[in-house]
Amino acid sequence: MGHPNSTVPVVMSFSASDPSGGAGIQADIEALGSMGCHCSPIITTVTAQDTTDMYHFYPCPSRLVRDQARAVLEDIPIAAFKVGILGSIENIRAVHQLLKDYPHIPVVLDPCLYFGSKSKPIDPAALEAIIALLLPFVTICTPNTQEARLMAPEADTLDACAQEIMAHGANYVLITGQHQISNKITNTFYGNYRRLEVFHWDRLENNYQGSGCTLTASLAGLLAQGLSASSAIHQAQEYTAECLKQGFRIGMGQHHPNRLFWARETSYQYDAQQEQQKKIVN
Repeated sequence: MGHPNSTVPVVMSFSASDPSGGAGIQADIEALGSMGCHCSPIITTVTAQDTTDMYHFYPCPSRLVRDQARAVLEDIPIAAFKVGILGSIENIRAVHQLLKDYPHIPVVLDPCLYFGSKSKPIDPAALEAIIALLLPFVTICTPNTQEARLMAPEADTLDACAQEIMAHGANYVLITGQHQISNKITNTFYGNYRRLEVFHWDRLENNYQGSGCTLTASLAGLLAQGLSASSAIHQAQEYTAECLKQGFRIGMGQHHPNRLFWARETSYQYDAQQEQQKKIVN
């Protein structure tokens, strides 16, 4: 039997579970839903974190990661992959094999090379595995400036970092500038071994948990909808910027991006008083 027809693209997201709901799989589900997509969440890591920091993370066995993905891939047509925290070299290898088996599906890679507020980078062997095993299959890689320099340590400029990342196989690179000290956030988009476009965004006063997840998941969703890389880059940044502007603080740490801001428009609000009046009339 063939696949059922569907107008809803499905994006498979490999990422960690965040119990605070700010980042990881939880962020991906919200962002992908906002892009008109369905998320197939593949849990790679279970974390203990809140809005202030990540305290512990527990990688899932690679066999479990593989079996989760295989079960879905044999049942549902996947329109794009989003790859976030994988948690272990074994999981990187498992995802490598999956991407190798489905080479025509676009891939958005959020390198996630630093964990927690102490900004401790991942193990060098895991970084090497990401570069060697994942980058050859990546459509768009989205490192921040710190991650770009870590991925290309011999490069003397961010432009050179992007060139090296593309040399390892990524078709496009978006280097995000939220970690730079400046009044504006500068994101730079590269492709075809050259700088394609530079974007400037106002820096907001708050810090946000899951802003990178929001950007990369929406990027994957837009690619799944058939947009070009350039169009997806524009629209994903605009969406992410609006999520941050309308963000909220629910804990003692970072703000959460409001990825469902569009659902709070007047036309969508639930009016309990009107609903109660309808019950009385009926």
